[in-house]
Amino acid sequence: MAEHYYSKNPSVKSDPKEWQAVIRDVRLRFKTDAGVFSKGEVDFGSRLLAESFTLPEVDGDVLDVGCGYGPIGLSIAASFPDRTIHMIDVNERALSLSRENAGLNSIRNVKIQASDALTAVETEGFAAILTNPPIRAGKETVFKIYNGAFSKLRIGGELWVVIQKKQGAPSTMTHLEELFGSVDIVEKRKGYYILRAQKILTPQ
Repeated sequence: MAEHYYSKNPSVKSDPKEWQAVIRDVRLRFKTDAGVFSKGEVDFGSRLLAESFTLPEVDGDVLDVGCGYGPIGLSIAASFPDRTIHMIDVNERALSLSRENAGLNSIRNVKIQASDALTAVETEGFAAILTNPPIRAGKETVFKIYNGAFSKLRIGGELWVVIQKKQGAPSTMTHLEELFGSVDIVEKRKGYYILRAQKILTPQ
């Protein structure tokens, strides 16, 4: 497989850029670089996920899986300063950028760490987990993220996913229905689906 943004240490030459974007009515500064996902702008799927998200009515932290340089996690952190937002990625360059961007925007309610899917996440009982999954990493990796998210959510917690119809939305919905029992389509726009699945107690 050719190297892509899911690589741990991208070998592509660094080419940093800085720009601004408004997400969830908050203007944020971003530094990006080659070797990370959507380095030139906030991609449509990530923006749609961030702006569609509503906080579940349960306590707990929030987790951004595959945070990249931080557009989803940092915009959620800015919107909910009383919650801790955990941000994880396998890409070390992306993690470094997320930390730098948190500083650029004076956002302190974040915890940023390296993790392949959710394997390094020790926190339990998340209120919400969001992901724009790394489709190019393959179905096995994407479903591993979904499975890990289910195990890390508290009862009443929600998994939020953005995925394109042509990149596997139907199979994702089937898998989430098997995991959670049901899945809701929160938004559909330009071929992108925002999916929400809530972890509930299994009836006895």
